[in-house]
Amino acid sequence: MSLIVQKYGGSSVATAERIKAVAARIAKRHDTGDQIVVVVSAMGDTTDDLIKLAAQITKQPPAREMDVLLSTGELVTSTLLAMALKDEGYQAISLSGAQAGIKTDSAYRKARITAVETKRIQKELEKGQIVIVAGFQGITDDDEITTLGRGGSDTSAVALAAALGAQVCERLTDTDGIYSADPRVVPEAKRLAEIGYEEMLELATYGNKVMQPRAIELAELYHIPILVASSFNDNPGTLIHGGVSMEIRNKVRSIAADMDVAKITIVGVPDKPGIAASIFVPLAQAGISIDTIVQNASVNKITDLTFTVTKDQMPEALKVSKGLAKKIGAKDIAADAKLGKVSIIGTGMQNTPGFAAKMFKTLCDKGINIELIATSEIRITCIIAEDKVKEAVRSLHQAFEVEE
Repeated sequence: MSLIVQKYGGSSVATAERIKAVAARIAKRHDTGDQIVVVVSAMGDTTDDLIKLAAQITKQPPAREMDVLLSTGELVTSTLLAMALKDEGYQAISLSGAQAGIKTDSAYRKARITAVETKRIQKELEKGQIVIVAGFQGITDDDEITTLGRGGSDTSAVALAAALGAQVCERLTDTDGIYSADPRVVPEAKRLAEIGYEEMLELATYGNKVMQPRAIELAELYHIPILVASSFNDNPGTLIHGGVSMEIRNKVRSIAADMDVAKITIVGVPDKPGIAASIFVPLAQAGISIDTIVQNASVNKITDLTFTVTKDQMPEALKVSKGLAKKIGAKDIAADAKLGKVSIIGTGMQNTPGFAAKMFKTLCDKGINIELIATSEIRITCIIAEDKVKEAVRSLHQAFEVEE
């Protein structure tokens, strides 16, 4: 008998019919003799609907109240799923994040898990119960409800798998695995049978939305394999783990794309010690996450500094940057929100030359201008015009023969 943690995304539980289908799937797995802990997201677009509802009440909803509000979506799903299982004759119980022992810090809307106390879950499992946990949420030491940020149910599931010593964490969604590119953009994209934690983390960070990056980091830290598969069929899915075979380390594994990119350039920045800190510390204090940073070569002790943010953070970043530009004596501010990024990802790039050259030439041959470039050991990212992103993905997928 194995202990399995399953996580079902919002599309998998979007309707009453889908919840019944998921209950049947869980029951079938339970019949094999496995102990099952299930983590669920809110139904369909519930979280977005709750955010819109709050916006109709106030332009600035208090963070604490928003977390209490948003946590209700997963509670609805968990209770309905427990009802569906009981209706089929199975023992099942729903637990909130707090009841499941998920402890967090006090950072509302983006809390981080500090501990998982598994006593209640283990007690229910010993009774033969299928345990259904509301994902995306936890509780502080002061008994305040918190949420873990977008995709936080993934993190809930992996954290529970680690704390319970589960054999695997199964992430069941509306796609049957991780692909070499978005199949909607590249029809010939192939499903990857397996992928390493490092490559998956880059994919999740730079455009693939199947899993939350924090969940991948946690899985790697605690050596929890994650199976990404469909809740709509029985296809084998993709296993995310640390023991990927050597044969697949000699090439680009996947092409990632992200349309959520905005660029801000502070023009004519005095090039002197401490100037970068004077810019990025206030941006961080304003809660703005910076992605790519590029500083031009200094001419006469003057330089231009460019950085990217998500489009929803651009207005606030621009507001803060304008104040900073005036304070540090910069000449001007320029901004562009019509950007996207495309990345090639693969561990084979670590010690093999030629990947960057091939990527740049492929984009050049298609007349695609590169605005910015960022790299890691296993990734090369180009910031380009957003209306060129899909063409870039298709061209790079073909150039690197990712479908082979």
